[in-house]
Amino acid sequence: MNVIVVIAASAGGLGPLRRIIELLPIPCPASIFIAMHIGAHPSVLPSLLSKAQGLPAAFAEDGELIEPGHIYVAPPDHHMILTSTYIRLNQGPKVHFTRPAADPLFNSAAEAYGMRVLGIVLSGHDGEGATGLRNIKKHGGLAVVQLPEEAEAPSMPAAALLADHPDLALAAEEIAQCVRRFCLGKVPRP
Repeated sequence: MNVIVVIAASAGGLGPLRRIIELLPIPCPASIFIAMHIGAHPSVLPSLLSKAQGLPAAFAEDGELIEPGHIYVAPPDHHMILTSTYIRLNQGPKVHFTRPAADPLFNSAAEAYGMRVLGIVLSGHDGEGATGLRNIKKHGGLAVVQLPEEAEAPSMPAAALLADHPDLALAAEEIAQCVRRFCLGKVPRP
């Protein structure tokens, strides 16, 4: 059964995100989903991530089937929602003043995949991702937060820590190692 990794990142999150992607196993049995706060602005994030690893990275498309070994990036100005088999995109209301936002992605992943989800909140401003990460944990998934003291913009990880007690609070390098182990089925459940 496919495992899912969902990642929220904003200001200061690109470096840790690239490191996570660099350490993914090849072949990768997981599907990776990224909500980075880019708003309606053009983005080259998929090409940056493809250069970091040999896995295909692209903006998600509405109705696209979810496949293992793919990196899906929420496109500019669109929320990304997961079902058990495919991706939905929408331009619903902004969440924490942003679209794409992590909470819609995290909440849908928790409901569709339960304990097969690893949710990660990286560096960024505001409290985005905290509610969705709590929902992932509630559904049996693994909740991980970048250490706020290490994050370039500590607001997002700090809010996630305050909203709930994530399973792990780690430095970026440790998160990358954790994702690798999770994809290989080697992360112990808390």
